[in-house]
Amino acid sequence: MTAGDLRWGRRILMCPPRHFGVLYEINPWMSSEVKVDADRAQSQWGRLVATLQAAGAEVVEMAARPEVPDLVFTANAGLVNGDQFVPSHFRHAERQPETEVNAAWFAAAGWRVDRLPEDLDHEGAGDALPFTPEGGHTVLLSGYSFRSDARAATALADLLGCPVRPIQLVDPRLYHLDLTFCPLDGRRALVAPLGWDGYGRKVVEALVPEPLVLSDEETLAFCANSVVVGTTVVMPAAPLRVARQLEAWGFDVVECPVDEFLKAGGGCRCLTLALDVALSA
Repeated sequence: MTAGDLRWGRRILMCPPRHFGVLYEINPWMSSEVKVDADRAQSQWGRLVATLQAAGAEVVEMAARPEVPDLVFTANAGLVNGDQFVPSHFRHAERQPETEVNAAWFAAAGWRVDRLPEDLDHEGAGDALPFTPEGGHTVLLSGYSFRSDARAATALADLLGCPVRPIQLVDPRLYHLDLTFCPLDGRRALVAPLGWDGYGRKVVEALVPEPLVLSDEETLAFCANSVVVGTTVVMPAAPLRVARQLEAWGFDVVECPVDEFLKAGGGCRCLTLALDVALSA
């Protein structure tokens, strides 16, 4: 398999940071005393959009809304599976209004909206990413602990029609799965064992033939919160060791700083949602 054989990631949903700010504290990175530079955030977001488009992605934009400042983190909108959309159920009250906003957008755009049971929390593609082994079937890795329920894995498997493997997250700084795991193709992924319990590490080791294992420092620089478009890996930070290994595998590495969004605990992947995922195909 050549680098860049990821089956998804060429059509991406994003939301401009028109109303973005650190207005509350729901993860260790957030401090309401920290102010966001709105112009700089808009500039960084615009550069990310341009970088993804230059790599060959189509970017679809949804309108920002003042009552949901974290709508900019579209990865948390829900899960896409072909023409199906499963909206997130947010654990924190501050983000719960996003659920109906996202469900309405996807319904208007032609997706069938299927919902999780009301008693389950799950934060969409922020806490669930697919990996399709070379010659195998897609498996959805689903993080749980800080923002999503372990029991959501069973419900998602029933709704989406694909195997779901729950991974326990153990470091509150790595509160979503997409801070610890980034699939690259059918053999490779960026992986951050710092974020998982022992069982979760074994699940990933068994699934990914060639992991690029991130150090703790690389992990906390949000290296795993990258976006892959074909052979391009767009990273919020690209340490030399990581960049050299990716390039040796045949990937092009583009560093795209998004430090205004890191103030809220979000990187490049958090700002995107792939619209061309087909889990049960």
